[in-house]
Amino acid sequence: MALQIVEPCVNCWACVEVCPNQAIYADSPHFLVDEVKCTECLGDHADPQCAAICPIEMAIVNELGEALNPWGSLTGIPMGKLIQLGIVQKAA
Repeated sequence: MALQIVEPCVNCWACVEVCPNQAIYADSPHFLVDEVKCTECLGDHADPQCAAICPIEMAIVNELGEALNPWGSLTGIPMGKLIQLGIVQKAA
């Protein structure tokens, strides 16, 4: 079990310092998570620290591909408005 950092990541370095297992490393085009080192902070913190500090929605996902900070969770913009603005596509 390990989290992944995906395309929306902007390489801001916020997550690197808070990871208790030093599982996050710089790569191109965005940071990556060492799946051997990542424990999702189980036993250390109630929530994964990378996701808790990450300022970018959709940048960190779990093993199921679910975003820990989904659209609108950090900005407070309602999903309907995100769809209206064309930021998010309406589900089929």
